[in-house]
Amino acid sequence: MGKRVHYPEEVKKKVVQLKLEGTHTNQELMDMFGIKNKSQIKTWMRWFRNGESHRFAQPLGKQYAYGKGPEDENELIKLKKKIAYYEMREELLGKYQEIERKWFQKYSSKS
Repeated sequence: MGKRVHYPEEVKKKVVQLKLEGTHTNQELMDMFGIKNKSQIKTWMRWFRNGESHRFAQPLGKQYAYGKGPEDENELIKLKKKIAYYEMREELLGKYQEIERKWFQKYSSKS
């Protein structure tokens, strides 16, 4: 088995954000961030979709249950991460709704 690679939490979040914006392919993201395998991106996307973004911060080899992150993490840090998650989610939802609105205007006016 090959050497396991750890990606910082910020890289994981940035990759998910860029992927959700739809501006980059998996291969482009792999090249930009030095990710070895596209399945890693798919895993991060699955975590995000399932609301498991707390897993972005977990160390290699640790599979924490929800809310059971590293013991040294205090309540304030957990709340800040939760706020950041919901802010990112809200921003992406707004972008999606804008794209959907433009698409609807474009195709409903052709009738």
